[in-house]
Amino acid sequence: MLRAAGVGAGDEVVVPAFGNVEVAEAVTLTGALPVFADIDPVTYCLDADAVEAAVTSRTAAVVAVHRFGRRADIGRLHALGQRHGLLVLEQGESEAPYDEIAQRRQRAAYLDAKLKGVRTPDGGAGHTYQQYVVRVPGNGRPDRDAFARALRARGVECRVPVKTPVHRLPEFRRYVSLPETEAAADETLALPVDAALTKREMHRVVSACNALGGLLQPAF
Repeated sequence: MLRAAGVGAGDEVVVPAFGNVEVAEAVTLTGALPVFADIDPVTYCLDADAVEAAVTSRTAAVVAVHRFGRRADIGRLHALGQRHGLLVLEQGESEAPYDEIAQRRQRAAYLDAKLKGVRTPDGGAGHTYQQYVVRVPGNGRPDRDAFARALRARGVECRVPVKTPVHRLPEFRRYVSLPETEAAADETLALPVDAALTKREMHRVVSACNALGGLLQPAF
């Protein structure tokens, strides 16, 4: 899509650093330069104000990535694109069947009500909970990673959604200030919320998290 729009050498494309490297790689394949902008700490998608701050005379496009079942603020990004004459592209997530989304929302509501010691996600309108991503409060990765190891030892599957932001990878290293991106990479943890989870398994998730949560500083 970038190539079809004429994006190429000498152009810049604003992309998120919180997420998969494939978006930045796609930009480089056109000959353009990926420019990283910070995320909204609630949706984990590009923050429109941060995108606007990253726009230069060379900016040709913005790639917004929808994350964890939350959508980027496409309305604001399109308005920004119109003001600056930029192409705005979206990368979505695979859509789950409606019944599965409804069950994920039910499980997410249960976790929202029961979890302590972690910061639960802001559901917001239209959240489909492709992943149920919490924040583990603490002083950085050792806290979140230790928390994850302890959960796994208790039989709870969990994963770190973004281990290293793209702007910190060797091939894309940029000395830019992306505080929300780096905080999210240090603190986020995806807990199971699949439609197939039983009540017993959901209770195990809550019990394990709450048993560990008291060892951490308060989430709020």
